[in-house]
Amino acid sequence: MATSVSVLAASSVGGLISRADAAFARGEGFSLDSYEPDLREAISAYEQALGLIPEEEVQTRAHVLDRLAQGYFELGFAYLSTDRNAQEEAFRKGKDYALASLRLDPKFVKTEQESFRAAISGATDVAALFWYGNNLGSYLNFHFMAALSGGMNDVRAAFARAIELDESYIGGGPWRALGSFLAKVPSFLGGDREKAKEAFARAIELGPDFLENYVDAAEYVYKQGEEWDKFCANLREAITRGKDPKVMAAWPLYNALALKRAESLINDKKCQ
Repeated sequence: MATSVSVLAASSVGGLISRADAAFARGEGFSLDSYEPDLREAISAYEQALGLIPEEEVQTRAHVLDRLAQGYFELGFAYLSTDRNAQEEAFRKGKDYALASLRLDPKFVKTEQESFRAAISGATDVAALFWYGNNLGSYLNFHFMAALSGGMNDVRAAFARAIELDESYIGGGPWRALGSFLAKVPSFLGGDREKAKEAFARAIELGPDFLENYVDAAEYVYKQGEEWDKFCANLREAITRGKDPKVMAAWPLYNALALKRAESLINDKKCQ
């Protein structure tokens, strides 16, 4: 009887994960406007599956936890900008799921007892690190005192470690995230516009078809520094590349969001 129950549970988990993976996928015909229900369905199915996965199936748990961390970040980033309470909650859940994924590693848990930042610096799951840093950084926008008391240093540590593990992850994502961090936070929290330029340059080198690399550099570095030639050039590059269906299909969600931002930003009179 116990065997039949475990087989049934495994079948149920497999079905839920397959359903979630299918809903999460961004294939041919992707539409930014109509994707939100699919993303929510994926999150729901992953959460249902998570409660059924045996503790010893670490790889499966890591896959689901990392997808939940990514999914909640994307939900908050792409679809909840007009609802601050819902957006904050999405980023909170995202960071918690990413941290749960990091804690699947016994070495992380052991090191964390002595130093959380040391644990981050020794973590080995690039996806969990990347989505932890993104969710935490976004969550701290709602919690300034937590940011001041060390939270922003944890964000930077997560991106730095992700760079060490796989700098090309999600179109140069770790460098892009570090560049945004360095450009957006004040200098007393570690901000540095010149280092941000270097980070974005590396992100573009690694992910030339990830349009957010250009748009983030334009908005967070060159606009703030009033370097209008470079501001407009980066936006034009993103828009030009966005005309290629293959480029848009490479990163459907992020390129759709970035192209929308680029087209809005380039209407600035500085680019006329």
